[in-house]
Amino acid sequence: VILQHVTGLDKTRLLFERDTELSPEQEKSFLKSINLRTTGLPVAYIISEKEFYGYNYYVTPDVLIPKPDTEILVEKAVEILDEKINSKLQNRILSICDMCTGSGCVGLSIFKYSLEHKIIPEHNIPLLILADISSAALNIARKNAARLFTPDEAANIRFIQTNLFDSVPGNFDIIVSNPPYIPAEEVRNLLTDGRNEPVLALDGDIDLNGNPTLQNDGLGIMRNLVPQAVSRLTAGGALLCESGEYNAQETEELFRQNGLTRTKIHRDLEGQLRVTEGFKNFSESF
Repeated sequence: VILQHVTGLDKTRLLFERDTELSPEQEKSFLKSINLRTTGLPVAYIISEKEFYGYNYYVTPDVLIPKPDTEILVEKAVEILDEKINSKLQNRILSICDMCTGSGCVGLSIFKYSLEHKIIPEHNIPLLILADISSAALNIARKNAARLFTPDEAANIRFIQTNLFDSVPGNFDIIVSNPPYIPAEEVRNLLTDGRNEPVLALDGDIDLNGNPTLQNDGLGIMRNLVPQAVSRLTAGGALLCESGEYNAQETEELFRQNGLTRTKIHRDLEGQLRVTEGFKNFSESF
């Protein structure tokens, strides 16, 4: 992958042109990248790119590296968006919020896929808000939006720096989130390998003021996110949150405690509990 990045060749061309010598500049870049990899720095950060849901995203250590397990969050959101657009709601503009957006990979993939596959009608493009507490992360999300969309396509995309929903206006038909949900102790163990992912995007044991909850269950942020999100859902609106296999069932219980119905947990590619889904006043949905 690093060699592809350095040479600009795809895997097939690398195999056919394996006798080609690197230029001095390419060799220097390649060896520098290999040295970085030996420190534990992920390849995605070295080449500043990661594929997710079929699209290439720009990434830096300011954001989490998109993971294949998170693609189930996009898939389920697209299914719900499709249902809503083909329902009685189709004549009004729908609204989507990707809270704790990071690189923007979840919200932007939902939007991109739905446009490409004609799920979203050209005359009725939803509003998409990408929200994050990190200004650096939002800058990455902006760059990814510019990568994926024409200016006209991106006209309904907004970026908001906010502590959860504090600065986010309006209500939403679909809210998706991949918030920090890893227990603090587990975060420390994860980062010992040099992966250099941002603690802010991993540690779920934080309260609204950024202080440790000391509960070590990874649900500190989720306990605040869920009630705030529910209050911002339209009637029949859907909330989908990624959480870990160690706290997905607790997340579903938070959904139920806050009045969401038809809750379920979807499993990821490895069969682990991953995405919790719930609806506000589901009987009024469609």
